[in-house]
Amino acid sequence: MAGRFTPHTPSTRTTVRGGHVPVPAPRSLDLDLDLGLTLGPLRRGPADPTFRTTQDGSVWRASRTPDGAGTLRVRIHAGAVAAEAWGPGGAWLLDRLPDLLGAGDDPAAFVPRHKLLAVTHRARPGLRLTRTGLVMESLIPSVLEQKVTTDEAYRAWRLLVRKYGEPAPGPAPDGMHVMPDARTWAMIPSWEWHRANVDGKRSAAIVRAARVAARMEEAAHMPPAEARKRLELIPGIGPWTSAETIQRSNGAPDEVTTGDLHLPGIVGWALAGDRTADDAAMLELLAPYEGQRHRAARLILLSGRVPPRRAPRMTPGNITAI
Repeated sequence: MAGRFTPHTPSTRTTVRGGHVPVPAPRSLDLDLDLGLTLGPLRRGPADPTFRTTQDGSVWRASRTPDGAGTLRVRIHAGAVAAEAWGPGGAWLLDRLPDLLGAGDDPAAFVPRHKLLAVTHRARPGLRLTRTGLVMESLIPSVLEQKVTTDEAYRAWRLLVRKYGEPAPGPAPDGMHVMPDARTWAMIPSWEWHRANVDGKRSAAIVRAARVAARMEEAAHMPPAEARKRLELIPGIGPWTSAETIQRSNGAPDEVTTGDLHLPGIVGWALAGDRTADDAAMLELLAPYEGQRHRAARLILLSGRVPPRRAPRMTPGNITAI
């Protein structure tokens, strides 16, 4: 759903269990916005307990903020964006709503060099790159997605958040949960990772990151290249994971994902008809978009131009059989 971005709240306070907290003053920003396109990358599968889209077009997010758990509801109402929040982290979420909805993003900086991208860019005027300002909530599911099928990763995220997280504050849709805090992630026993089908390499990377979560969160305020270096200091977090995280936490338009099983072939096919492209070939094709390479890749994915399949999809693994 698209509309103009004029964030406001129905009242001057945000509801919290047991009381209220002040919310930021309403503000208006003049930009086109498609909620689904902008916030879609934050959703980890159709049953993500931290993300929900309801029939009225509202997008609900349950987040672990520096101030605690918070629930955010964003919707298009009367051609503008309306937002409400609940929980100790509600005011934090509302204060950063413009960044979340891409107010700091500049789609006009993207200059198409290929007809496919020109057409897709023109057809998606409401696409803006989100900036959550939260690192761990993107880092952990990105680690879970390393070298497994998306279905496997989504299942692990769902099981662990529901078991170790907490119910989302406020009138959130049934089943929504806020992800666990860093200490809880670090204390999850090995057999619970096993039940979620998360191997030791991925669980160890998450535990290491959770133990220095404050240092990880600092990356949200760094230039993207420095932020990625900070994340990659953790064993088990490499270029693929750091890019996937910083794209979301920092709203980084140039941090293209390398090391992906499918993306080079998709970019190669879309821009050069080459389904065998590797990372080096992909980066060469995206070189004309330096500064906007992540946006170019997003637009290619949104164009629907993907190479025909020649082999069966990757089959899920089962660590209980190892």
